[in-house]
Amino acid sequence: MRTIKLSFIVITLSVFFQACTGIKNIDSSVKPMPNTFAGTKDSANIANISWKTYFGDSVLTTLIDTALRSNLDLSIALQRIQMARENVRFAKGQLFPTISVGGSAGVQQFGKYTVDGAGNTGLVIHNNEVAKQPFADYSLGLQTSWEVDLWGKIRNKKKAAVARYLADIEGKNWLVTQLVADVADNYYELLALDTELEIIQSSIKLQDSALSIVTIQKEAGVANELAVQQFSAQLLNSQKMEIDVLQRIAECENTINILLGRFPQTIVRNKSLLVKNIPNALQMGVPSDLLQNRPDIKQAELELKAANANVLAARASCFPSLNINGTLGYQAFKPSLLLLPQSLAFNALGGLTAPLINRSAIKAEFRVSKAAQIEALCNYQKTILNGFREVYNQMLSVKSSEKIVNLKSKEVAILSLAINSSIELFKTGRATYLEVLSAQQNNLQSNIELVNALKQQHNAEIGIYKALGGGWR
Repeated sequence: MRTIKLSFIVITLSVFFQACTGIKNIDSSVKPMPNTFAGTKDSANIANISWKTYFGDSVLTTLIDTALRSNLDLSIALQRIQMARENVRFAKGQLFPTISVGGSAGVQQFGKYTVDGAGNTGLVIHNNEVAKQPFADYSLGLQTSWEVDLWGKIRNKKKAAVARYLADIEGKNWLVTQLVADVADNYYELLALDTELEIIQSSIKLQDSALSIVTIQKEAGVANELAVQQFSAQLLNSQKMEIDVLQRIAECENTINILLGRFPQTIVRNKSLLVKNIPNALQMGVPSDLLQNRPDIKQAELELKAANANVLAARASCFPSLNINGTLGYQAFKPSLLLLPQSLAFNALGGLTAPLINRSAIKAEFRVSKAAQIEALCNYQKTILNGFREVYNQMLSVKSSEKIVNLKSKEVAILSLAINSSIELFKTGRATYLEVLSAQQNNLQSNIELVNALKQQHNAEIGIYKALGGGWR
C-alpha cells in the first residue's frame, strides 16, 4: 500500500511538472545596426537639442507649447499612463496577503432525526446552560488569504505591468515628438501658402496691367480681340488660384487649431520667415543612438519585455500553486459572550493545487503568450528598421531639397527678368502677346515651385529631427 501511494504521488507530480514542458526560449536578439548613416558619423546629434532651441521662430515655439498643454490626444495618452500605473500597483499588491475584517450572525435549525440534531441537542455550552435549537452563531474577526509565489508567476505579472507602464510613457513621448513635428509642418505649410498668395496677388497686378496695355493697343488697332481674350482668361485663372489658396490657408489654420485643442481662429505668424532655414547644423550621430533617442523603439523594446514576462507567468500557471487561508477572531452563540477570551477562535489552512485533467485552457493561455512574445519581437525589429529607413530618407531629402532650392532660385531670377523684357518688347511691337503670356505664366509657376521647394526644405529639416528622435525632451 505504501508503494502504491508513493507511485501515485510521483505520477501526479510528473503530470504537474510536464504541463508546459518542451518550452524553448526565443532568440530575442535583433539584427546589428550599421555603424553610420551612409558614411556620415557625427559625435553630436540634433535629437538631443530641445525643440525650443531647434526651432528659432518664437511664434512657432509658442504654438508648440500650447499644443503640448492642450492637445486632446496627449491628454488621452496621459490617462493611459495613469491606468498603467494603477495596474502596476494592483500587480504589486498580489504579492502580499489580503487581510479583511468581517462579522456574521446566523441561526440554524437541524432536523430532529439527524446526526446533527440528535448530537447537538442537550449540550452544555456555558454556565450549565443547555443548547437549544435553533442554534445561534455570532462571529467577528479577520480573514486572510495568500497565494505564495513559488514559481514567480505573480512576480512576472508585476514585471509585465511595469514594462507596459514604462512603454506607455514612451508612447506618450513618441506622441509628443509627432505633435511637435505636426505643428511645425503645418506652420511652414501656412507660411508657404501666405507666400504663394502674395505671389499670385502680385501676378494678378501684372496681368491686369498687361490686360490694360493690350486693350489700349486694340483700340489703337495694334492688337486684336484674341489678344484681349487671352489676357483676360489668364487674369481670371489667376483670380481663381487666389480663391483656392485662401481656402487652403483657412483649412491649414484649422488643422493647427485642432492640434492646439481649440476652435478655429486666426493663426498669427511672421510671414517673412519661410525663406530662413532652421538654424542648426545637420548632425545625426550614429545609428545606435536611435535605440535611446526614439521613443517608439524604446516602447517596442519594453513591450517585448512585457511579453517575455507574460510567457514566464503563463508557464508558472502550469505548476502547483500554494494557497494559505486563515481566520482569527471571536465566535459564540450569544452576543454577550462574543468578546470573552474563551471565545477566541482561529484556523489556518494551506493547500497545494495544480490542474490535473482538462488543462487545455492553461496550455492555450501559454501558447497565446508565446505568440504575443514572437509578435512583440518582430515589432521591435520592424520599428528599428523603420527608424533607420526614416533617417536615411530624410537625410537624402535634406540634401536634395537644398539643391532644388538653389536651382529654383536661379530660375526665378531669370524668369523675373524675362517677364519685364517681354512687356517692354511687347510695347514696342518686337514681341507678340503670346510671348508675354508665356513669360507671365512661367514666372508665376516658377515662383510657386520655389515656395514649395522652400517648404519641402523645412519639412525635411523637421523630418530628420523627428526621425532621429528629437522633440520629446
